[in-house]
Amino acid sequence: MSYASTNTLQSRQTPYCSAIIELLRQHGHATNADLLRWLRKTYPLVSATTVHRATTRLAKRGEIGHAPANNQGAMRYDSLATPHDHFMCQRCSMLHDVDVISEVRSLLAAKITDCAVSGRVVITGVCKHCKTETSL
Repeated sequence: MSYASTNTLQSRQTPYCSAIIELLRQHGHATNADLLRWLRKTYPLVSATTVHRATTRLAKRGEIGHAPANNQGAMRYDSLATPHDHFMCQRCSMLHDVDVISEVRSLLAAKITDCAVSGRVVITGVCKHCKTETSL
């Protein structure tokens, strides 16, 4: 098999991959189980293995990103492939995209002059929905 045909196989865009990208655009973040449930509305015979392979391929190609795992430890994917920060609800695992790293870098630069911050931040708390349910 030539390099050209190998490269074509690695970058192919299946209907499942296209659908996964669209679902992530709609929902922002999702586990493979979420994606499987949503995909089965259109593709009833799609398997969990197919979804796993598609999300792995899309993440490797940089078309989708990784998001923090939910409270049960399930890996999640992100519609944004560029690095960014998140707020995660401790009760329901809901994620919101936020950008706090520039503020954190400024604070650390003032305190620690010999280090550079390179990671992203996950802030945890309780979302508005869960907070409202608790007060009922």
